[in-house]
Amino acid sequence: MRLGLSALALALAGIIVLAACASTPDAPPPAAATAYGCQSGALIQASYPDTDHARIQYKGQTHTLTIAVSASGARYVGDGIEWWTKGSGPGSTASLLAHLDDGTSGEVIETCTAR
Repeated sequence: MRLGLSALALALAGIIVLAACASTPDAPPPAAATAYGCQSGALIQASYPDTDHARIQYKGQTHTLTIAVSASGARYVGDGIEWWTKGSGPGSTASLLAHLDDGTSGEVIETCTAR
């Protein structure tokens, strides 16, 4: 019986070691937000926690959007809105649009420039 418990203990130790090796590294810290000033006077904060998502704060609400196909720039959709950026750094432009049920872009809600 002792041999059986020793073998079990070794097997469990091996599983723990394998699980530790297979675990993913800690998630990177959240990306710094970029402030966008909009023509309406609104301010939008945008951050990109990973390559597939944008998180925007607009009028007191936070929206997590998923990357989508675009002819140019970076386009993110979700929550019935689109966030479409062109360029990077200060002076780059972005638009907040309605996202229609058929998957197309709707009316422009805000036109903004990165600060």
